[in-house]
Amino acid sequence: MPLAPRVTVVIPCRDDAGFLDACLTALAAQTHRADRVIVVDNGSTDDSAAVARRHGAILVEEPVVGIWPAAARGYDEAMDGADIVARLDADSRPHSDWIARLVRAFVADPSLGVLTGGAEFYGGTSLQNYLGEHWYIGGGHYWIRKWLGIPLVFGSNFAMRAGVWLRVRDQVDRGNARIHDDLDLTIRLRASDGVRYDPQLRMPVSARPVQTVSGLSRRVFKVATTFAVSWPEGAAWRRRGESTTAAADAEWLPDGDDWAPEYGG
Repeated sequence: MPLAPRVTVVIPCRDDAGFLDACLTALAAQTHRADRVIVVDNGSTDDSAAVARRHGAILVEEPVVGIWPAAARGYDEAMDGADIVARLDADSRPHSDWIARLVRAFVADPSLGVLTGGAEFYGGTSLQNYLGEHWYIGGGHYWIRKWLGIPLVFGSNFAMRAGVWLRVRDQVDRGNARIHDDLDLTIRLRASDGVRYDPQLRMPVSARPVQTVSGLSRRVFKVATTFAVSWPEGAAWRRRGESTTAAADAEWLPDGDDWAPEYGG
């Protein structure tokens, strides 16, 4: 990786013009700006495409509706020149130092292949936001790490080296719109890919997934569906012999002495 790694941010979007506008505004205010921002328009009927163009993002159209088809298309497009592929959703509102944190982490640790973080829910009640952060996302991190030996890659807040995507792009179920793309990606990753969770890398995201019982139930059901279609790849017994150090390395805590202070301005 060059001294100043090139960062491309991928944002899948379907009919989320208002959220996308806020997301792209937050990206424009980053202390370390992305080299490219790719918005994948997934068959939107609102002004999402116009919002992307107004902010100067690269607009890519993916006609196959679904988060995995859209996200995978974005990652493929990012391979043209990116060292680090970062991922947001349209309702993500990254803190101003989000990209700076990512860059510093990857520069500091050559073994780091994927870095993910947690969530800060907005727009819901205090209870909904709490349950979203600690039960929905927090619980997912906890149980997936227990089962797979690596942290859950959170689709609204992660980055990976381009080489990681090149390795797994033909292994993931990228055309399946009925599964969790981030969980499916996690299932295909290995401890040797250097997957880390940074509890300080937090992302404000909309509380929409946890505001209705039906919406939350549908997302939880997708977990079972995702494991089912990838079986036995996601079986715990297949992972146990791969690395005895996976659990110990699962949480990545940066050492301040190793961070490169010139990154992130």
